[in-house]
Amino acid sequence: MESHDRLIVAPAAGVFRPDPELVGNAGVPIQVGQVVGSLRCGADTVAVESVFAGTSRDILAWRGERVRPYQPLVWLEVG
Repeated sequence: MESHDRLIVAPAAGVFRPDPELVGNAGVPIQVGQVVGSLRCGADTVAVESVFAGTSRDILAWRGERVRPYQPLVWLEVG
């Protein structure tokens, strides 16, 4: 079976906080709709949810990093 890579991107601008289970742990199974982190947007917090099912390969933004909308945050292997 062929595998493909996908990226989970930021839904908004904010300060990224990845799910601690993903930090430094490649190979974590991710399901569609699973929360993989959050963004602090002023006084609000926005969940970062996966639109793909797959396996985590890497986190592409540091904890506390300011990110832009659609910036890649998590790299997944699907398929």
